[in-house]
Amino acid sequence: MNKAEKWSRIKYQPCLPLGDNNSRVTGCGKHIELSKRAACEGIVLLKNDGAVLPLAPKTKVAVFGKAQIDYVMGGGGSGEVFCEYKRNIYEGLKLCDIDVFDRLSLYYDGYVREQYKNGGICGMLEEPVLPKDLLKSATRYSDTAIITINRYSEENQDRRNDGNDKYFDLSDSEKEMVSDVCENFKNIIVLLNTGAMIDTEWFAKNDKIAAALMIWQGGMEGALAAAEIITGKATPSGKLVDTCAVSLDDYPSTEGFHESEEYVKYTEDIFVGYRYFETIPRKKSKVVYPFGYGLSYTDFEIAGETAYESNGRIYVNATVTNIGEYPGKEVLQLYFKAPGGKLTKPAIQLCAFKKSKNLLLGESETLLMSFDINDMASFDDEGVIEKSAYILEKGKYKFYIGKSVRDIKELDYKYTVKKTTVVKRFTSYCAPENLGKRLLSDGTYKTVENITPKRKTFPLQYECPKKIPESDEQIKMLSDVADGKISLDDFIAQLTDEEMVPLLRGCKSKGVANTGGFGDYEKYGIPAPMTADGPAGVRVNTETGVRTTGFPIATMLACTWNEDVVEEIGRAGALEIKENNLAIWLTPAINIHRSPLCGRNFEYYSEDPYVSGKMAAAVIKGIQKENIVATAKHFACNNKETNRYDSNSILSERALREIYLRGFEICVKESAPKVIMTSYNVINGVRSSENAELITGILRDEWGFKGLVCTDWANRSSHYKELVAGNDIRMPLDAKSDLADALKDGKVKREQLAQSVKRLLLLILDME
Repeated sequence: MNKAEKWSRIKYQPCLPLGDNNSRVTGCGKHIELSKRAACEGIVLLKNDGAVLPLAPKTKVAVFGKAQIDYVMGGGGSGEVFCEYKRNIYEGLKLCDIDVFDRLSLYYDGYVREQYKNGGICGMLEEPVLPKDLLKSATRYSDTAIITINRYSEENQDRRNDGNDKYFDLSDSEKEMVSDVCENFKNIIVLLNTGAMIDTEWFAKNDKIAAALMIWQGGMEGALAAAEIITGKATPSGKLVDTCAVSLDDYPSTEGFHESEEYVKYTEDIFVGYRYFETIPRKKSKVVYPFGYGLSYTDFEIAGETAYESNGRIYVNATVTNIGEYPGKEVLQLYFKAPGGKLTKPAIQLCAFKKSKNLLLGESETLLMSFDINDMASFDDEGVIEKSAYILEKGKYKFYIGKSVRDIKELDYKYTVKKTTVVKRFTSYCAPENLGKRLLSDGTYKTVENITPKRKTFPLQYECPKKIPESDEQIKMLSDVADGKISLDDFIAQLTDEEMVPLLRGCKSKGVANTGGFGDYEKYGIPAPMTADGPAGVRVNTETGVRTTGFPIATMLACTWNEDVVEEIGRAGALEIKENNLAIWLTPAINIHRSPLCGRNFEYYSEDPYVSGKMAAAVIKGIQKENIVATAKHFACNNKETNRYDSNSILSERALREIYLRGFEICVKESAPKVIMTSYNVINGVRSSENAELITGILRDEWGFKGLVCTDWANRSSHYKELVAGNDIRMPLDAKSDLADALKDGKVKREQLAQSVKRLLLLILDME
């Protein structure tokens, strides 16, 4: 094939099917089945007293709660996916041969339909009053009840937990429904259809409630997946990637989350999630279900642990054996404990994990995990030992293996550092202003001096002299570069400064796209590769009638602890992107679950940066195997949606590097995404997309990122300041731009324009 032809999908319609026998892959049965399989693996069994689950075929059940009909498949905004259908919990149970008390479920069905007709939003409906006569009829039908609870959140809107918005806690009407069920049924099962942590205390300590499942928001077939778990067609193997606390106030982020719309101070520092609850004195008792926790219908034995060091890595082997009564999968989790020293540290940190295959009864599998020794180092941002360096303090590093952060045993092997060692030296970047205080491991706070850091700038690394073509000289086309006739530098040299400016902002949507694209300059044969949102599936213009596959939300995918299935989803989504003549998938989102109240948590993976980075790397590998561009976002600290365009995330350099950038670092180094999207928010007084220390200093210089950086859509930053900082493309087309004026005023040099244009064209040249 001539290389120029590889852009035919980008340039032309109609779409060409990619499936077998000229069939479409978009929304195909194979992808829908993959979605359901991933949802099955991401469901977390929290409670199963008396082995009430799984339910036998033909079990009579009364299902309570509007969530059985009002099933939330995913979050709103860029996370919305338009599918051919969506299964609800009632339908899923019926398909799995459960005898549901139809009269009760049809009552909820009628209520939900009426609410939708009147403008109600899925997942935001009030729990209706349960008629007493219907409750009595349900008790006569069965002694087994399922309680359904759902929650919805969306982009650009955080949740609260007040009188108007009961997100974490149950609402009064939900409490009344739960009370009615608990008073009248013997066997009670709870299903939580949510995108982030909500209250679990109400059923964890309630002896009347036998079982509970976190079914998350599982995509178009997530409800059927839940039914398959409930009936034993699949064995639960999901594990929590967040800590379930007793109350919302027990999360250290809660106190200041809604303190101001102008800023949020990350005073808990590196003590996020389990790092907080497992370290800070008297906080262990505030945990209902710990990080990494998840039950199964079967039992597993972990034995034969061995550990050793080789070439700068620690390797740990262990054998998992299914000693129970059902086939199933287990997740091995490896943690380390650093010695005490001059730097405050978490009590324990995840450093590796591995999920077994589906083990039959009595079957075993030996799993190997490894990690870089230097990954145990702590960042010294204050100069306690050496400023702006990663430090391995002297002492013995201990290792623990098990099924959750609490269900672990210590290995005999220890790694000893005889002398405190500097393993990496860096520069102070993105230092905070007005942080005020930061938490220490003993539960006290250290006062942080208010300073005004001098922000660093970086020299240009690309020279681009302008070569004005002679009047009779033919214009060079980008296809000439693709065919090897001219160099890319020669191609760029013919562009005037004014011609480069429009290439550094988005172009209008074409085909099924609704988020615009990059490039698009017909004079020079530069095509317009289109973008698509979609952390839970490909999101396209609904008016086209194209319906894609709705996959489970990112949090649920992380709860699979299965990099292989996440990579499969990346590859499946990439095929749907390609088939619809799109080229750039705006996923994955790698921000941290700092607070349950963040409206966008469903797009993000975990409270833990290691899990987040590994899952992001897996999905990127899958996407880019199909030569589709993956876009890691939102770089960085987009952990709050309230006033997201201007809110200032204030945090220490150590918290930034060890928690909020770590997932990005892992995915950049392990999977090399071709695009990074900057976030809307401000970081320590500097807008993310204008932050040269973040984009050039850390991302490009320290991590070696070679790809393109684009903005999030329609931010409030200055285009020319973004360009100077190393942010290449401003999105979308109609976003305000001051770049042309800055060029006239001499604030921007030709070389800066050309450097970003070159990154854009390298990206396009690599496309099909």
